[in-house]
Amino acid sequence: MTSSTVIKLERICKRYDVSGVFVLKNVSLSIKKDEFVALLGPSGSGKSTLLHICGLLDSPNSGNIYICGKHIDNISDEEKTNFRLMKLGFVYQYHHLLQEFSAVENVILPQLIRGISRKVAHEKAVYLLSELGLQEKINAFPSELSGGQKQRVAIARAVANDPEILLADEPTGNLDYETAMLVFNDLLKIAQVNKMSAIIATHNEELVEKMDRTYYISEGRLLER
Repeated sequence: MTSSTVIKLERICKRYDVSGVFVLKNVSLSIKKDEFVALLGPSGSGKSTLLHICGLLDSPNSGNIYICGKHIDNISDEEKTNFRLMKLGFVYQYHHLLQEFSAVENVILPQLIRGISRKVAHEKAVYLLSELGLQEKINAFPSELSGGQKQRVAIARAVANDPEILLADEPTGNLDYETAMLVFNDLLKIAQVNKMSAIIATHNEELVEKMDRTYYISEGRLLER
């Protein structure tokens, strides 16, 4: 594994024990530093499963995972949690913001968990939200924000701890076309500025055109398009 490779999957297999059906079959994938990769495939094809394995939220039945040079092999749940906190950022189709906290507080929280002081965390949160055009909404609660604004807060939260890798699962899937394009451009911009690599699952062909490489999952196998 070279120093420029941030994620490497080798012969990953994943099946659900209930059905015995393989969702992923001998999937291998390498992502370089600062590279943006799109992941396509119909619903149920295994896109989310692959992202969850890359994000250490799920484990394969067989195969090897290397993230940021570390071989992820039977490490403890605590080690996985720390690894996610330090190295990985997640954006989902639904924003999953904490409703009782303001926008800026939602972005501060993961930083506090990492051990960053409240003062520094607040400054970073305000900066990120301002970069995403939410400088006038930092104290607004999720119920006071539009769908696009909520997703921008979720993006700010995902990058607050300066992860090396951003994993996004249909990040604009709940938005109208115009808002989706704006939010996606913001996502790419902030990932580029912060020199992150990204794997983004999407159905939107126009969004795919903005990526460095595109992969398609079909019948559990990963094919480069």
